[in-house]
Amino acid sequence: MTQHRRRLGAWLLAGVVLAVVLTLYQADRTGVSDPAAAPPVTPTAVPSGTAAPAPTATPSPSATPSPTPSPGSAEPSPSGSGGPASSCTSPGACGFPDENSTGPRIALERHDTGNMSVKKDGTVIKGWDIRGSLDVYANDVTVIDSRITSTNWWGINLRPGFSGLKVLHTTITAVPGKGPDNGGVNYAVSNMGGSSVEVGWCDISVFGNALSMGQGDLHDNYVHELVAFRNQGGEWQHTDAVISGGGNKGRLILRHNTLLNSTPVDRGATAAVGLFADTGVVSSVVVDGNWLAGGAYALYGGGPGATGIQVTDNVFSTQYHPGAGAYGPVAAWNAGGAGNVWKGNRMSDGRPVTPEPTG
Repeated sequence: MTQHRRRLGAWLLAGVVLAVVLTLYQADRTGVSDPAAAPPVTPTAVPSGTAAPAPTATPSPSATPSPTPSPGSAEPSPSGSGGPASSCTSPGACGFPDENSTGPRIALERHDTGNMSVKKDGTVIKGWDIRGSLDVYANDVTVIDSRITSTNWWGINLRPGFSGLKVLHTTITAVPGKGPDNGGVNYAVSNMGGSSVEVGWCDISVFGNALSMGQGDLHDNYVHELVAFRNQGGEWQHTDAVISGGGNKGRLILRHNTLLNSTPVDRGATAAVGLFADTGVVSSVVVDGNWLAGGAYALYGGGPGATGIQVTDNVFSTQYHPGAGAYGPVAAWNAGGAGNVWKGNRMSDGRPVTPEPTG
């Protein structure tokens, strides 16, 4: 009887062990080793419209840096448009440059240079807080992560015969009433050279005609607070965030900038973007994905004879005038010019912008 009980107990124990083994085997097949049974991994959310900061490259005379987005700034969409397809309230809120995405990204060291001439090719100015201006008589000069406060005719000027100027992540401003033109200052960046210059991620203010050039690559800049003044002849100086006088041999590109001209019309306000045939026919200009506001008209399109003017996906803001400019969004548009394109432009409240026919 004792032997019989021992055998029965052994069989019961074996059965229990077998049941446990089968249970564990089944659990392993349906839970732990089955990817479908594991809880999904949720990716970390990134705020919409925010680009990861890129490491800052230190430029050298032999290799100027490729421009990189400033930390916190949003990359423009492939079409160049900086904002949504419907209404838009302010530049920064709609993905366009403002004071938070432009200017220097590092601490600055004060340099009281006065009106300084740069004459060495490949010069790199980085981290300088300049009290003065830069007159560039050299090739491949880079000004990056700096600040310029000028009381000269310009903040930075590229002289004829020189090329390769880059101005990146820099604040360029002036002292109102202290400039040489009857107290006024004229140009934040002036290109007198025969080739393109690059101006990107810059915070520019005060100058009457902030960015003056027939050719260049102007992108991701914030131009604002232009200051009206009477020139030496006693006349109100015309003010423009960007001005081009025509006759250029290269291409002028304006892409993803905030260009504001709050100057009153009776004090010289002309345009946010002024393409004028002052020194020759206007040609080969791209105005793409910018926020434009102010002036008599926000955009002057080059006038009769203008060719190769592409105006696409821009927002004409009502922040100063219901029509973007005091008299409307656009004037002097040559609809019949070869290669001229007008597409996707709208008011900040979503209305499409169509140029008036020119006579």
